[in-house]
Amino acid sequence: MNDLTVFDIAEMIDHSLLRPTLTNEEFEEGIKLARKYKMATCCVAPYDVERAVNGLAGSGVLVSTVIDFPHGSNLTAAKVYEAELAMDHGASSLDMVLAISRLVSGEFDYVEQDIHQVVECAHARNISVKVIFENCFLTKEMIVKACHLTEKAGADFVKTSTGYGKGGATLADCYLMRQSTGKKVAVKAAGGIRTLDDVLAYRAIGTKMIGTRASAEILDEAEKRYEEGSLYEMDSSKVIAKITSEE
Repeated sequence: MNDLTVFDIAEMIDHSLLRPTLTNEEFEEGIKLARKYKMATCCVAPYDVERAVNGLAGSGVLVSTVIDFPHGSNLTAAKVYEAELAMDHGASSLDMVLAISRLVSGEFDYVEQDIHQVVECAHARNISVKVIFENCFLTKEMIVKACHLTEKAGADFVKTSTGYGKGGATLADCYLMRQSTGKKVAVKAAGGIRTLDDVLAYRAIGTKMIGTRASAEILDEAEKRYEEGSLYEMDSSKVIAKITSEE
């Protein structure tokens, strides 16, 4: 007997439509997919927010967008302005890239304030903020520090990666991020997640959201397993044991 439903998986998925060479036709196909599978959100480029909102109207699928993507190297005032524009056009959630080079340089007050100012303008409109770390460029110690700064700045999520760095999400990083934040901060994994088993493993260690382009394949497999009566949660202790054994 199943202990999960297809909806349990769908509500974790942020369907990514961020590929820089995405055509208009591919965008429309992606919007149709998000509607069909009733995913949690659809993440689009800032200039696609308004048409995504229109395309998803009445579906219950929210529209998220990225701020200062993918390097996080713009001025804080520019990030705030970009966030305001995105919300003006209907974005329901913002995924901002933190100031990576400032974090690596140890300018922690700058990083915290950079996040805080975007969070402040978003929360004024009841909009959530996810902070993208780009973990492939960071040490474990930097990831932990970024978690603490993000939580202190009031953001809603910590997120592993843009999907466009030299590496994407890993179970070890997500487990570390979950262990390094309080209950008010959720974890989002993005980059390289392609299968239902991937999603179930991330779910087992407390990851709340998954950013992926493979949404249809993942949810088709979930539907198949549900019909077979074999859609189960993964054993978190086994996933954690595997992570720790590989460190």
